[in-house]
Amino acid sequence: MVATRERYVGALERAGAEVVIVEPGSTLPEDVDGLCISGGGDIAPERYGVSDDASVCENVQPVRDALEIDAVRRAMGRDLPVLGVCRGFQVINVARGGKLVLDIKGHRPLGDEVVSHEVTPAAGSRLARACGEQPIRVNSRHHQAVTKAELASALRPTAFVDDLVEAFESDGHRWVVGVQWHPERTNEVDDAAVRIFAAFVAEASRSPIRA
Repeated sequence: MVATRERYVGALERAGAEVVIVEPGSTLPEDVDGLCISGGGDIAPERYGVSDDASVCENVQPVRDALEIDAVRRAMGRDLPVLGVCRGFQVINVARGGKLVLDIKGHRPLGDEVVSHEVTPAAGSRLARACGEQPIRVNSRHHQAVTKAELASALRPTAFVDDLVEAFESDGHRWVVGVQWHPERTNEVDDAAVRIFAAFVAEASRSPIRA
């Protein structure tokens, strides 16, 4: 877990951020410029009105769910930039009223292998402005997912793999982007994918609290 956290901290600091870590049980501080929600375990399915009858959910932490869903709602209420990565992508969707597919096959590694695929950012999207409109290689480390049917109505899909939504954004906010892949794992993705951190930090630097 420490190594995982350090990947996110390193990626954000290389993009120019001063990182404040918020632990479960606390609340989003008032003096932050943006919010990045990282990867991790599954969100409790009761948070989005689904029953896990097959017991497929893993590493559910209700206290973390409560922190992050509340943090997303607070940040979006203040119109702060929000970046969601993998689980964070799913947290944003749930916080906005969406749901998740509880289990899919073939989208996470077994052992040391890297599962990867190409995505093409939608033209004109915030993702495309950050990473370009060309296809980019990204990694895949998730077993839960979002399709158009589960996507919150307030979010717009901006990248797909088959019928799975791999990225989205909110048109009703200044800068809210979710990606289902892990750009902090820089050795597993194209350089273009990593640029989402720079775009997030650049937008956070324009937040009213900093001004």
